[in-house]
Amino acid sequence: MPRPLPNDSADNVDRLKKTISNMEAANEAAKTAEGAELASIKEKNERRKEAIEGLQEEIHQENKSRINGYI
Repeated sequence: MPRPLPNDSADNVDRLKKTISNMEAANEAAKTAEGAELASIKEKNERRKEAIEGLQEEIHQENKSRINGYI
């Protein structure tokens, strides 16, 4: 079983921007989608929403650590 990659927090802001952009594009696509495609878009956007919240929290914690001199 492959080992998970270490968390590289250096690109969190870029990942956050990309995830938000993908969510916005999916919302546009959802306007014309139906049935299974629409359901799939909604499911993916729910996961994106969770990822966005996690990334925002991680960025906040990293900034807090930086201010306190831990990083």
